[in-house]
Amino acid sequence: MTRKRKLQYTIRSVPEKVDHILREKAAQERKSLNEVTVDALSRGAGLTDEEIRYHDLDDLAGTWVEDAAFDEALRDMDRIDPELWK
Repeated sequence: MTRKRKLQYTIRSVPEKVDHILREKAAQERKSLNEVTVDALSRGAGLTDEEIRYHDLDDLAGTWVEDAAFDEALRDMDRIDPELWK
């Protein structure tokens, strides 16, 4: 039976916000800070089967407002001036 070798890391200069989030998650999930950190590193390295959901544009979803002036401005940008293509 082969045992997997476990490595030990020392990580320096952890931003306060990252520390806060990891500690909060550890408390919520009743896990050790080490377990939560290793899970986060594994996900970040793409080593889990878990689907990553991005939330980059969530604040914009569903916020489109119809604006006739804006639509007209876009139409103006799409017009080709034949004089410029001679």
